Amino acid sequence: MSDNTIHTTETAPVLIVGGSLVGLSAAVFLAGRGVPTIVVEKHAGSALHPRAIGYTTRTLEHFRTAGVELPSSNQGSKPPRRARVESLAGTWFHEYPWTPPGATDGPQIEYSPVRATAIAQDRLEPILRQRASELDADLRPGTEMLGFTQDADGVTVTLRRRADGGEYRVRAQYVVAADGATSDIREALGIHRTGEGTLSVQRSILFTAPELDRYLEKGVVQFEIEQDDFKAFLTTYSDGRWVLMLADDLERDEARMRAAIERAIGRTDIPFEIVTTGRWELAALVADRFSSGRIFLAGDAAHQLPPNRGGFGANTGIDDAHNLAWKLAAVLSGESTPALLDTYDAERRPVAHLRHEQIFARADYKAYLTTPKPDVPVLPEAAIELGQLYRSRAVLGADAGLPPALRPDEWAGQPGTRAPHLRITQGDKEISTLDLFGRGWVLLSEGDSWAAAAAEAAGSTGVPVTFLRIGADVEVTDPQSFVTAFGLDASGATLVRPDGYIAWRAATAPDSPSAALTDALARTSAAALSVQPAR
Repeated sequence: MSDNTIHTTETAPVLIVGGSLVGLSAAVFLAGRGVPTIVVEKHAGSALHPRAIGYTTRTLEHFRTAGVELPSSNQGSKPPRRARVESLAGTWFHEYPWTPPGATDGPQIEYSPVRATAIAQDRLEPILRQRASELDADLRPGTEMLGFTQDADGVTVTLRRRADGGEYRVRAQYVVAADGATSDIREALGIHRTGEGTLSVQRSILFTAPELDRYLEKGVVQFEIEQDDFKAFLTTYSDGRWVLMLADDLERDEARMRAAIERAIGRTDIPFEIVTTGRWELAALVADRFSSGRIFLAGDAAHQLPPNRGGFGANTGIDDAHNLAWKLAAVLSGESTPALLDTYDAERRPVAHLRHEQIFARADYKAYLTTPKPDVPVLPEAAIELGQLYRSRAVLGADAGLPPALRPDEWAGQPGTRAPHLRITQGDKEISTLDLFGRGWVLLSEGDSWAAAAAEAAGSTGVPVTFLRIGADVEVTDPQSFVTAFGLDASGATLVRPDGYIAWRAATAPDSPSAALTDALARTSAAALSVQPAR
């Protein structure tokens, strides 16, 4: 019999509960900023079901900055194509357009140096584990949380190793709850959720069938199966694996599962092997708050968004982790006060609500609505992915009258939005403006007077700021492109946060750049040190 007596209490700046996609991303982002992090996951490894597959441009930008290298996708970087069919071998009725009618991505502008990709979640998670380990994150698979207590100074979490039953405690300054849609932490905190709720209970069957690749020659990878008495959704991971989803919540034995797969294929002579099955809720719910004291909800624990053609679910969770990581790092280093952490809920919860709304504005899910709602304009993918607006005390100049999202070119450097991508050169190397961000605070301007302002603001606040002069430290191909993209004149400057979002800008140089920048930096960073007036 194992001894379950708790003998030790470890300490850690951050404990992440949940070591799947969002928890691992949070570990990478935190460890990459030098924050010692423990990740506990009750399972020994990734689930057999691949689950998510599509990752947006913004997610790829996060991974790029964190040194996460992904293999080439078997599905390419273009949006996945979907068709309504009788069966794979039967009549193909029509193909659905990726962008719904009324939504346009506008002019053909290069918004990023990277593009969205498709990789099965069970292939991505080992890559994230490897990167997190390289960055010295402490990964503990096969470890479950038994409970926790929170006080003003930290969170004490009781854990159990599933292999031997040994129990121990971790005393963490902060906890990230990435423990999924049924989050035990969220429930224990008494945080309620609102939204459209449970839409259906899905049964899924994962199977391998390499011979079905012949039906992918047209480039379609998602199939809505429509027969008089049989409706299903069939998609491939483009690696010989397929998943059939059924919304009837019926328990099927192997013979009936095989019959369902054959109906979806439209043939009985194609060999296939069933790998595993699943049962899960298709639901749309957003937590009423994303934090409670020193505990922060991320991913499905914060927002359960059904799978959709914009990939809002997993990608929204990875965005959460990225937003939270730099703030925790700043507070733990003493660079910022804990007030900065209040901006996590203020910035991320409206994004979750926006994406919830956009899911039901699209035809895929509009049919699930039980009560009529006013028509919601369908936003283009570039606006949702790359043009969401943050409003919080970590942003100056994002008033309530602004829309929640626009294309990046429509924002033109608006504070509260992701800093624009431009191709630039630094030395003899071509890079993106996005490569300048992601580690600390950055000030950009064409005017050299801002160098002294950056040095004085950093000295007064204790927050390091890197000043880069456009045209000297970095070069742009088109001299006008920088001021146009960032909404400045030649004397103005823009202050970019460590997550690549614009915190503040002066479109034209003020009378005292040092005073203006010092004030902006102190306010948006929640600087821990007292600020001396700039002279």
